[in-house]
Amino acid sequence: MRVLLVEDDPVIGAALKASLEAAGFLVEACGDGERAWALGSDEDFDAVILDLGLPRLDGLSVLKRWRQEGRAMPVIILSARGSWAEKVEGIEAGADDYLAKPFEPPELIARLRGLIRRAAGRTGNVITAGRLSLDLFRATATYDGAQVRLSPLEFRLLDLLANAGGRPLSAGELGEHLHGTDMLDANAVEALVARLRRKIGSETIETRRGFGYVLRDLAP
Repeated sequence: MRVLLVEDDPVIGAALKASLEAAGFLVEACGDGERAWALGSDEDFDAVILDLGLPRLDGLSVLKRWRQEGRAMPVIILSARGSWAEKVEGIEAGADDYLAKPFEPPELIARLRGLIRRAAGRTGNVITAGRLSLDLFRATATYDGAQVRLSPLEFRLLDLLANAGGRPLSAGELGEHLHGTDMLDANAVEALVARLRRKIGSETIETRRGFGYVLRDLAP
């Protein structure tokens, strides 16, 4: 899952980025509002963590611009301002959640996962696709009830396909979300899919010519 982290404090930003990456997220980080607005407008993210007190363009203005442009990715606002009026202002601007500083990273990660699940139309952590089950919270997989040993990159690819809800994802789209700016090329994605098929069955990931890859028998 690819996340945009917008935080102008370099110490807080570095700590959050490390915690998010340890939890399995791909993180693009920036520290000013103008850059955040450009990234969120031009690139696809599964969610955004947005500080309000930003240089060049404040967080609320960034959020309002995104919503006016029709950008619908889930957004969690971070702010040292914790009054109810400021929370209401953030929600009315288009935020999906609001977390006042200080907070513990596990709470942010739990809220972030919940937002991404709801945005994908799911309420639980476990996704089933035929004989394959993915536990997105524990980052584990079983096939026919047996545990499957997956690398972090393999699990992220399955996570992306599962969260696509049955929509085919092209090799380019997968490559970008798997490695962020250092994207995998189509050949590397194809090799990764082939490796996964040897572990979870060739029928689990279907290739749709001209469209991309999709998880078969994905439960609603």
